[in-house]
Order: sequence, then C-alpha cells, then structure tokens
Amino acid sequence: MSEQAEKLTRNFSSELDAILGETFPVLDDGFIRVVDYMGTDESVVQAARVSYGKGTKKRHEDRGLIRYLIRHHHTTPFEMCEIKLHVRVPMDTWRQWIRHRTANVNEYSTRYSVAVNAMYSTRPDEWRIQATTNRQGSDGFAQKEQGEKLSQQEKELHDLSRKIYDERLEQGVAREQARKDLPLCTYTEAYWKIDLHNLMNFLRLRMEGHAQYEIRQYAAIIGEEIVSRWAPLTWEAFKDYVFNSATFSEMDGRVISALAAGEKDRAKALVEKFGWLKYKDGKPAFQIERFELEEKLKKLNIEIPW
Repeated sequence: MSEQAEKLTRNFSSELDAILGETFPVLDDGFIRVVDYMGTDESVVQAARVSYGKGTKKRHEDRGLIRYLIRHHHTTPFEMCEIKLHVRVPMDTWRQWIRHRTANVNEYSTRYSVAVNAMYSTRPDEWRIQATTNRQGSDGFAQKEQGEKLSQQEKELHDLSRKIYDERLEQGVAREQARKDLPLCTYTEAYWKIDLHNLMNFLRLRMEGHAQYEIRQYAAIIGEEIVSRWAPLTWEAFKDYVFNSATFSEMDGRVISALAAGEKDRAKALVEKFGWLKYKDGKPAFQIERFELEEKLKKLNIEIPW
C-alpha cells in the first residue's frame, strides 16, 4: 500500500483577499477589479521544487529561488498561478490589450446587450501630437486653443453617435447592427484570466514608457495595486530583473567596452560600422538601434561621443 499523500492546504494571499471585488478607477470611467485567483508566491516555489504543501523552506529561501527563476528565465513555475480580472476599458485600448493571446477572455457582447453608455473623453490638455521619429508614438501636446476645439468636436461626435444608436434601438433595429457606428472610445467590459508568467509579459510591454498612455494606466494598476499584493516576491524580482533592467546586444557590448576603455573614436567607428550613425542636415539622423543604445548609455551615465 502506497504511503498516504500529505494533506494540502490552499495557498492564499490575505492582502489580495482584502481587495477582492474592490474597484480601481482608471481613466475617466474605466475600472479594474480582481474577481478570483489561484496560487501565490508559495505556489511558484512548490512547482519549482515539485513538492507538496509548504515544506520546510524559510521565506528568505523562497525569495532567493523566485529571484533565481526570473533571473534565468525559468518561467513554467509562474504558470501555476492565475488571476481573473473584471475590466472596463475603451475599445481602442482593448484592441491593444486583446493582442495578448495567452489569456482567457469573455467580453461584454453588444449583440445581446445595449452598449455601455460611456465613452472615453479627452481633456483639452491631453491631446497628444504625433512623434516625428516614432511612427507609433506621440511627442508633446497640442496647444490650448487647438485642444479645446478638439475636445468640443469630440463631445459633439460622442453625443451624436450615441443619439443615433439609441434611436436605432428604439426603432427596433437589431442590436448587432445598431452598434456599427459607435466610436472606438466606447467602453467595453470583459473578464480576463491569465497566468502569472504571461501577465508579467503583458506588464513588461504595457507598463513601459513608450507604450500608449491609456493602456499604461491599466497596466500600472494591475502591477502596483494587484500583483504587488498577490505575489510580492515575484513582483519584486520582476521589477529588479525584468522591468527595470536593460539588455545588451553583442554590438551594444562592443561599443560600451570601447567607451569603458576611454576609446571614444573606436566606439564611434563601431556605431558607424553597424550602420547606426548616418547624418541628415549635419545632425545624426534618427536610427532606432542607436537611439535604444543611447537610452542605455544615459541610464549608465556614460557620455555619448557622437
């Protein structure tokens, strides 16, 4: 007869339990709240050690193991933890969010229900100007007068589109068709369930400073308000080794090695050799790999010699 297995107890986070169902406001009418979760830091450790129960390891040893796992990209143990969120988010932001295909999603359906009567509005001082060097980003804000006009036009469009939508419903038009002219700023709601490993990938991309402002607001709350309570040891290691860290390519390393040796001319020659340094109107033209290297050099407080 085989030895009886040790009785298991469920790992739980008292800090996360305390905010279950609590609404965290985002933007002007969005929110995030935790519906349910499975696993904690201890579950990550259990999976890594292939053990039952809490074992005899001390907390500082658990911390060291979790940090080792993240530092060396051992991701499977983090897949043992899952979290389910209820989110309300503008549809244009949701389009970016849903690109993360490693989650389970059930979204509010405007085929069956009336569309959420809320649209994300932009204040006059929030209109961002398209960046000239980054095709998918912004750089600075519109002037006050321009912003006020844009916000007024936005309100008129929102009011008209909702009015037409409501009138279609009153006339008996099918909801699946009546919705077709609603703007992308209309809020939608969804249940979003994801494991901790893939959630960290989401946060790495969507908390980053170059991500779109709106989705960064959601990602920041998920990280700082939710993951920090749910799996604090994992959150600490994620910030140390992933989010606040930097990676260096083989070319980056060669340039930095030359700069560390005080060989500025060689460093510049390497950058030119790599095709990263070309001039336009007597100034270095924008080149994405050189720009990324320059950002790393600034963080390291290393002078840029070109």
